Amino acid sequence: MKKNNFVLLIFGAMCLALVNFSCTNGSKPAAAEAYPAELTGEELVARGQYLVTIMGCNDCHSPKQMGANGPELIPELLLSGYPGDRPILDLNTEMTAQGFATFYPDLTGSAGPWGMSFAANLTPDDTGIGTWSEEQFKKAMKEGKFKGLDGTRKLLPPMPVENFRDIKDEDVSAIFAYLKSLPPVKNVVPAAIPPGEL
Repeated sequence: MKKNNFVLLIFGAMCLALVNFSCTNGSKPAAAEAYPAELTGEELVARGQYLVTIMGCNDCHSPKQMGANGPELIPELLLSGYPGDRPILDLNTEMTAQGFATFYPDLTGSAGPWGMSFAANLTPDDTGIGTWSEEQFKKAMKEGKFKGLDGTRKLLPPMPVENFRDIKDEDVSAIFAYLKSLPPVKNVVPAAIPPGEL
């Protein structure tokens, strides 16, 4: 009886190994697949919209209003940044001096040890990225350069610049194409406020 159990155990292990081998042999996991073929037009814009959505760009760059289930995006202000006509609130600098960060309720403005920063207008209006080249946008995304220009300051928190250093150029192109496809929103975002001027 014991010999039969041992034979069954060995047979079962061999079957399991064979199934595992046949299921994985010659196939690549989805994550290892090559980047999609060169996208153009609507496909490129759709990929850009997908990336902007999963990367959480709306979290900070889109003004929100309170709805029945909490904050909701304002569709006509999508990705237009901190509303320039909104008053800048007084800040309790005791908390930021201790290293804490505070955010506006819609997350488009924040303050911390870096001072006060405001989410940029990413729409294709001239007050946003309307005059930017794709190369500027790439430099802003990958190098964290303000307005994508050499010799300018670094982008300020909460922009997660370090997360985007290795983003593929193809993804930058898709994001840029999507942003350029948005309706332009005229909105001059206030300049950042250095810590000593809070």
